[in-house]
Amino acid sequence: MTSLHRREFLAASGAALAMGPCSSITAAEPKLPFELGLVTYNVAQSWDLATILAVCQKTGIRAVECRTTHKHGVEPSLSKAQRADIKKQFADSGIVFWGCGSVCEFHSPKAEVVKQNIETCHRFAELVADLGGKGVKVRPNALPKEVPVEKTLEQIGKALRPCGATAASLGIEIWVEVHGPGTQEPKHMKTIMEHCGHPAVGVTWNSNPTDVKNGSVAESFALLRPWIKSCHINDLSNDAKKVYPYKELFRLLREAGYNRYTLIEYAKSFPNVDEGMAFLADYRKQWLELVTATA
Repeated sequence: MTSLHRREFLAASGAALAMGPCSSITAAEPKLPFELGLVTYNVAQSWDLATILAVCQKTGIRAVECRTTHKHGVEPSLSKAQRADIKKQFADSGIVFWGCGSVCEFHSPKAEVVKQNIETCHRFAELVADLGGKGVKVRPNALPKEVPVEKTLEQIGKALRPCGATAASLGIEIWVEVHGPGTQEPKHMKTIMEHCGHPAVGVTWNSNPTDVKNGSVAESFALLRPWIKSCHINDLSNDAKKVYPYKELFRLLREAGYNRYTLIEYAKSFPNVDEGMAFLADYRKQWLELVTATA
């Protein structure tokens, strides 16, 4: 990736700040128990880093999780100089670099595949530490049919231990996304965490339909509460809220003392930056209504 210099970032910021009818977020908001962030998947996957930071400034998004393979180019292949440049861009923007969204996964029945994913996770951990971030998001993505479920859950948990050790040595964390067919069941993620047992390893709550039991996420939240270190949220529209009880989730987060970020991971991509910025400005309004309703 070609690094953007400060003057280029400022130019991109100025251009984005001039886009559309959105107004900047003011300091008049109430004190919030946690803040709003953005996962570049999918909303910002086609935006470069300068655009992402400028749009976040404009719409009141406080933090970014950079998902791998996107245009921003925040990847383990970056040189030390490029890493220093990106860290400075985040610092200059006032936007928090929350961490990297990797696709490292540890459920494969092939030992060499698991080993490769652990090594990749180590590289992402070094990248996040260099950029001043907080953690690396990893995931399980399946329960192989040819392997007993309990064996796979134990394997994933144990594979996370060396990842946690590397993260702890660098002063960061590993966040296991509640993700994948079968593995996204909260009871299975709880088992994974128990097999892991490393204090630097926790979960990213992922706001999955499988969290909801009899219209509530309270049971699922209780299972994973000790390990929640990050949180992804998706559609906050009125129709979606009939399916997923975000008001309850936000109340539970507040009661648990969660004071980090709820990060937007929305299904739609916005190649048009104006449309994306309008979407994010409206999303924050919906989010703010939910957050303040829990107070």
